[in-house]
Amino acid sequence: MQIKVYGTGCAKCRKAETIVRRALAETGNTAEVVRVSDLKEIVMAGVLRTPAVAVDDAMKVIGRAPTLDEVKGWIG
Repeated sequence: MQIKVYGTGCAKCRKAETIVRRALAETGNTAEVVRVSDLKEIVMAGVLRTPAVAVDDAMKVIGRAPTLDEVKGWIG
């Protein structure tokens, strides 16, 4: 599983990544967490507002940090 966190490094983007990593730790699941901070890559992914999170290239949330429960639901 690959989880991409799109963001330029703002507080909300860092929060999104922290939540993703916490959900993985709490559920015992493993995944490659990729931080995408290049603006060109972010736009090419169709993200116009950050943060955004995609699981296996399926966009799950755009424009806000996900909740811990949301991420846990995505990763099973």
